[in-house]
Amino acid sequence: MSVAGSRLEAVFEGIAGVVVDSGGPPDRDRRMPVPAAALKPKPTQSTAKRPVLLETPCAPVAKRPLPPGRPRHWYVTHNRRLKAMRLAIALLDSGVYLPDQARDETIRSTAALIGVHPPSDTTCHMVRAFMRYNR
Repeated sequence: MSVAGSRLEAVFEGIAGVVVDSGGPPDRDRRMPVPAAALKPKPTQSTAKRPVLLETPCAPVAKRPLPPGRPRHWYVTHNRRLKAMRLAIALLDSGVYLPDQARDETIRSTAALIGVHPPSDTTCHMVRAFMRYNR
């Protein structure tokens, strides 16, 4: 009753106790998944343990004027977000990947490296928030 390639085999395929051997190499999709704990991670060098030089862009981005007619707090918030994003990118490039690693001193020293005015406590908080929510 078990004929190779029959419809009955296709129905019972995958049920415990039924062995279907087509005679060919095992299909990739039918292999048992390997638990993640069984895989050995490859050892890598962390960039957080050694200093990494920041690459500065060749030419600055052309600035465009902001739209007129907005309230002042909109411009302040917009510029603060841009500054926080620049700092978050610079921190990620230098090997600081977690918000817990980005203390105020680290953020301010990175600001000095990339040529940005020292950020306020609010901007430092925003940098950590960018690093937290953009993961």
